[in-house]
Amino acid sequence: MNQTELTELVMGLKDKGLTVAFAESCTAGLLASEFSKAKGASDVLVGSIVVYQPKAKRKLLKVKQETLDLYTAESQQVTNEMVMGLKKKLDADICIATTGLAGPGGSETQEKPVGTMFVSFLYDGKAEEFREVFEGNPESVRKSLVEYILQKLNGVLEQHYDR
Repeated sequence: MNQTELTELVMGLKDKGLTVAFAESCTAGLLASEFSKAKGASDVLVGSIVVYQPKAKRKLLKVKQETLDLYTAESQQVTNEMVMGLKKKLDADICIATTGLAGPGGSETQEKPVGTMFVSFLYDGKAEEFREVFEGNPESVRKSLVEYILQKLNGVLEQHYDR
């Protein structure tokens, strides 16, 4: 998403009086950093909580240890609990959580290879889950994920709030 598109997204959110918050694991703050480059971001972005390690997910977002043990830190189930914890902490209109495997050394398997990313959106009483696999080195995977999330956020704005 180029600068103009990003600013249009932020202004669209602002015009609707909507706020956004992020819970970031694998992106480690990159999502909030990119989002904040847009004009008007300070009127829309409530905040971002970086929860890189499982301990942070548990302490800050109340992700259950049982969920981490059963599904791993890089899973849709954990991402869903992250977004629920984020909603309780920051109470933005649109809450977005993400985790995944940007590089080797995590919980990768044949069914969940490196590059697998999980995203959860919570807004307007609805929850949406996404699972995508991105190719490349860890930095390019993170950048692809941020772009993917911003495009999805734009879709949420257009589909659910432009009425």
